[in-house]
Amino acid sequence: MEVVMPSKRRLLLLGGALATVAAPAVLVRPAFAERRESHDKLKAAGKKEEDVTPPEDLMREHGVLDRVLLLYEAAIRKLSSNEDFNPALVTQSAGIIRDFINNYHEKSEEEHVFPRFKKAGKMTELVDTLLRQHAAGRKVTEAILRLAPSGRSNADDRRQLIGSMQSFITMYRPHAAREDTDLFPKLKDVVSPHEYDAMGEDFEKKEHELFGEDGFEKMAARVAQLEQQMGIHDLDQFTPH
Repeated sequence: MEVVMPSKRRLLLLGGALATVAAPAVLVRPAFAERRESHDKLKAAGKKEEDVTPPEDLMREHGVLDRVLLLYEAAIRKLSSNEDFNPALVTQSAGIIRDFINNYHEKSEEEHVFPRFKKAGKMTELVDTLLRQHAAGRKVTEAILRLAPSGRSNADDRRQLIGSMQSFITMYRPHAAREDTDLFPKLKDVVSPHEYDAMGEDFEKKEHELFGEDGFEKMAARVAQLEQQMGIHDLDQFTPH
């Protein structure tokens, strides 16, 4: 029987095909191993794989704010209908506003964000308005904390409490929306890349100092627990039917 030897061309093609099949086993495995090793090192060091930029950090904190505004709205409905519920839920909601929004989030804006726009001479009128609203918001939060314990039992306190929560909602919805759409996207235009990165590190450092590791996640979990107790945890209840 005659044995047909493969041509040189066929041998070259065969070798190329085998090399193509074998290549992923050689190239992908080290790359995957490097990514895995990097992931493990970050996890062991307690660090995030991807840094959150300053605008993203501030915007997600606005998410916590907006969820507390939903708690205020639920409390207003219950107070207006004289429904029986624990007034401590309002106190705890306002405590989150005071600690996480007034004393942390807004301080971050006032110390790191607003001065950059002032120095650059950009959007100064908006910044001045936002600063006035921060001051007004802190006063309203103080009033809510003062009125909440007696808001169910005292008719005058209840009226003032409802008015305070409503005024807070009315101001902060457009306040946060204007920052998210007009101010924060322009932040990169008024700081250097180094300042931009350093700002994110400053935010994270302060968050850890005030609330510990995973401070944002812990605060979001506190809000979720209050939503459960207030009866607004099921997102589908807000869907029109």
